[in-house]
Amino acid sequence: MSLVLVLLAVIIFIVIATSTFKLHPFLTLLLASFIAAFGFGLPAGEIAKTISGGFGGILGYIGLVIVLGTIIGTVLEKSGAAITMADVVIKVLGQRFPTLTMSIIGYIVSIPVFCDSGFVILNSLKQSLANRMQVSSVAMSVALATGLYATHTFVPPTPGPIAAAGNLQLEASLGLVIAVGILVSAVAAFAGLLWANRFMNTEPDGEGAEELKASAEEFETLKAAYGKLPSPLAAFSPIFVPILLICLGSIAAFPSKPMGEGMLFSLFHFLGQPLNALMIGLGLSLLLLKGDNKVKEFSDRISQGLAVAAPILLITGAGGAFGAVIKATPIGDFIGTSLSALGIGIFMPFLVAAALKSAQGSSTVALVATSALVAPMLGDIGLGSEMGRVLTVMAIGAGAMTVSHANDSFFWVVTQFSRMSVAQAYRAQTMATLIQGITAIIFVWLLSLVLL
Repeated sequence: MSLVLVLLAVIIFIVIATSTFKLHPFLTLLLASFIAAFGFGLPAGEIAKTISGGFGGILGYIGLVIVLGTIIGTVLEKSGAAITMADVVIKVLGQRFPTLTMSIIGYIVSIPVFCDSGFVILNSLKQSLANRMQVSSVAMSVALATGLYATHTFVPPTPGPIAAAGNLQLEASLGLVIAVGILVSAVAAFAGLLWANRFMNTEPDGEGAEELKASAEEFETLKAAYGKLPSPLAAFSPIFVPILLICLGSIAAFPSKPMGEGMLFSLFHFLGQPLNALMIGLGLSLLLLKGDNKVKEFSDRISQGLAVAAPILLITGAGGAFGAVIKATPIGDFIGTSLSALGIGIFMPFLVAAALKSAQGSSTVALVATSALVAPMLGDIGLGSEMGRVLTVMAIGAGAMTVSHANDSFFWVVTQFSRMSVAQAYRAQTMATLIQGITAIIFVWLLSLVLL
């Protein structure tokens, strides 16, 4: 019982340090690792070795993948590729289903681009379509935000799901994580879309709401600022080619060997490894560069991507350190056995992630910390298989979107750019993320009944 009290104390420390005292998640998780190590009674001489080993171990698995995915996302964002993606979706779907169109645009763009940045980039497009089709901008904002949010929490190469997969030792099965993540995120996005449609006749009531009607031409101005936009093939290929290769690599590695064991297997086994696939994606992103000095432009984009990736890497590494401490103690076996008796299974990682997300605001921190915490317990609660660990990533992702409110930067991006009051944003956006999270975990639970 004393082990459980120590663990609860560490979790409370993480929540209070990040939410009340605004301590950076990297330092919070690192301090939590030391507190847990001393609290669980690890030998003093082993503590530093365990923590540094966990930090380096997770980054060795997944660090370069996070860096490359972030750089590709930066290139797509700065080149106007996200605008091209949006244009393609509008041309395919037309303007008959405006909220569905916004949801799909967000769903696609947030695979390579962070949801916060994606909303900022697409905000003027959203408002332009809302004005053009005489649709409530509140409904359009929630549809866009929930579409962005769905892939942000479920689909690699977004850093949060990648880090969670690494903590659960799924780096060799990332294609399976992507495939299941696309399915689960589609269900979550659809739930968000249905909620968004409840606000079809609701106008924003925040400061500056009356100015929105005058912004119908902003999207065309934004497009013009990018100059010549990338072609659809050039815009989509840096992200979807690597995803396809990773999935094919996972198929090639199936025990049934569907591609045989010859040259075809060797080719896709090599190309399907996440690092190799994203290197190809990085090469394809070169097609998006359009300045006279492409080498300098590419170097600038790499620098910008590294600046974005650095805190994510530190948080991921600290989460790995925390997980290594947990693994070095008997707490995993104890809690796993106790939770098995309760029979909550796949709901346990969801509840932990939801508590962390709601308390401190960051989906990435919730994904990293929860995956590190539950990794040693999965065998004891019946989730130790490959598919069990994949569904655990999905359950954690569902928790990591439950809920987005005032301590989440994404909440404020959506609120401010949509000119919603805080009260209206709680009714529209925060409730949407709650519905998304609950819908997603129910769907993951149903999948677990069939696949486990």
